[in-house]
Amino acid sequence: YSYVMAKIGRERGWPPPSREQFEAERGPRGANLVGTPDEVAAKILYEHELFGLDRFLIQMSVGTLPHDKVLHAIELFGTKVAPIVRREIERRTEAIPMPAG
Repeated sequence: YSYVMAKIGRERGWPPPSREQFEAERGPRGANLVGTPDEVAAKILYEHELFGLDRFLIQMSVGTLPHDKVLHAIELFGTKVAPIVRREIERRTEAIPMPAG
């Protein structure tokens, strides 16, 4: 993250990102999905609650991570994060009463 953002910053005249900026972006309300499967799922569910999303597109950094780490992240997302999100959205949807008529 730091390497890529610093490179983009140099090209656009921005300062390199600070640790505080990274922590804010990886935090509960930041844009980056970084953390345990439970933390990542909670962040996706928060965005679902805010925006009512029914689709979620994820892009993983493939240029700066070793291939095995990218594959592991994809596996975690599919086997741990996605099932949590699906179950919780289904639970929330079932809890909403449908209007009569």
